[in-house]
Amino acid sequence: MRVKAFPALVPAPGLAASLASVPYDVINTDEARALAEGLPNSFLRVERAELELPAEVDPYSEEVYAHARANFDKMQKDGIFIREPEPCLYLYRQIMNGRAQMGITLACHIEDYENDIIKKHEKTRKVKEDDRTRLTDVLSANTGPVFLTYKDVAAIDSFIENWIAAHEPTDDFIDDVAVQHTVWRVTGTEAAPILSALGEVPFSYVADGHHRSASAARVGKERREANPDHDGTEDYNWFLAVMFPASQLNIMPYNRVVKDLNGLSADSFLQRLAGKFHLDSNGQKVPDRAESVCVYLDGNWHTLSWDTVETSNPIDRLDVSFLQDHVLTPILAIGDPRTDNRIDFIGGIRGTAELEKRVDSGDWAVAFSMFPTTVQQLIDIADAGEIMPPKSTWFEPKLRSGLFVHTLD
Repeated sequence: MRVKAFPALVPAPGLAASLASVPYDVINTDEARALAEGLPNSFLRVERAELELPAEVDPYSEEVYAHARANFDKMQKDGIFIREPEPCLYLYRQIMNGRAQMGITLACHIEDYENDIIKKHEKTRKVKEDDRTRLTDVLSANTGPVFLTYKDVAAIDSFIENWIAAHEPTDDFIDDVAVQHTVWRVTGTEAAPILSALGEVPFSYVADGHHRSASAARVGKERREANPDHDGTEDYNWFLAVMFPASQLNIMPYNRVVKDLNGLSADSFLQRLAGKFHLDSNGQKVPDRAESVCVYLDGNWHTLSWDTVETSNPIDRLDVSFLQDHVLTPILAIGDPRTDNRIDFIGGIRGTAELEKRVDSGDWAVAFSMFPTTVQQLIDIADAGEIMPPKSTWFEPKLRSGLFVHTLD
């Protein structure tokens, strides 16, 4: 892989906690307004600039992108962001519920993305990719980092352990959901061993951030084609990423709710399930193993399980695939889950209480509590050049935006 240190824009000392924000795509506009309230330096004012505009303004309008640029420029002018005097990389540790993951923030090359050295496992939605492409181009910056993973390398782990033992962090704060974020700055010269080791890593994998990586590659390609003096040294050839070793990642389930039972009564639906699979009305809310799903219907929980799927196709072994192919499509008539408005997806961070709330409201008929996809399954599917079903993985904790910005000129 091609990786490098870069001269980042970073929060001025003491401002990281009030500036850093959740990723743009895990909240809607109303939630962004609420989160930014009382925080004039919140990076949501750049990544979701529509929060400062009237509600009737289209979030994909030119007015929103221009407002984002104005806010971004003002943050630099006011010294909220400061420019590093030299290229650096950053060790970025997150601790959630006592569990730590340590990433390396750096710049990756767009050609590695284009050539599948950085492997993907999801399709992007055009409207979301177009939005991030436009914002990246207008700001001339990568604002939210792409979350990459790689197979563990002992030399990298050793470098990180020694570095954090010998150096004080530059930022250390606990966010509004009790996740601790700690950053150590490493200059490009001092980072030579870790950059060299990462350069030997044959592949990395997009864990989270498919739209951010796709938009970065698009902007870089467009600028390359528009520049008659392009020589490959330009900053637009690179994009912002945080790389984590695979063993440290935490994938939570991505649960499902469905609007109706496709004309079936609750009893008839359960009878259909019992006729095809193992069904146990045991009250269990969270599956304790793969090849099982917990089903919430009419105020009661049931466990649905099936025999191991014998197949060489790694996608068919996913629980989300089995549920879609054997329950959602044939019984509930859910077609393409990317476009069917009778299904919705609930990140595992919200727990089963959110599933019960949705169904108990009467607006949704049935909920499915999933066992999480594993990191190895993600890697197997990406290595096979396949695409995961939509909403297969939910990574926690989320990377905060605004702690590091990579500019393209």
